[in-house]
Amino acid sequence: MKKEVSIKKIKNDAEESFRRGDFYCSEAIVSSIKNNFEIDMPDEMIAMASGFPIGIGKSKCVCGAVSGGVLSLGYFFGRTKGGDPKVQNTLKLANELQQSFRDNHGCLCCHVHTKGMNMASGEHKKQCISFTGEIAQKAAQIIVRELNLKNIDE
Repeated sequence: MKKEVSIKKIKNDAEESFRRGDFYCSEAIVSSIKNNFEIDMPDEMIAMASGFPIGIGKSKCVCGAVSGGVLSLGYFFGRTKGGDPKVQNTLKLANELQQSFRDNHGCLCCHVHTKGMNMASGEHKKQCISFTGEIAQKAAQIIVRELNLKNIDE
């Protein structure tokens, strides 16, 4: 894993991956985190993010970008053994991530954010690209801070 990353590049890579149509929001975030931190994460973890776009399976509930960010935090800080108390820190970090989105946009609900928009239209896609970049950036900031890594943009 890299000890120095560009948070700007993580954000831009996630946005561009969505913009090109390579991945949807949650997948683009996991992919950008994986590639930029150069972590030994199987590509199947990107696949695990495939059900979250458009508010979890197109239900328009929780924003898929937020879900992708939470998945990324879980990779670094989540538990793999039952009873491991480190889950409490993971929950705290996931809450920080979702709260930053909520503070910026009022709620996590995809339906609210896309009301009246034509799916995949210019306005909708532009907004989702922005949300993708925002959450990729915030997740990367949390990872860098918590692991005491270096953001080369500073």
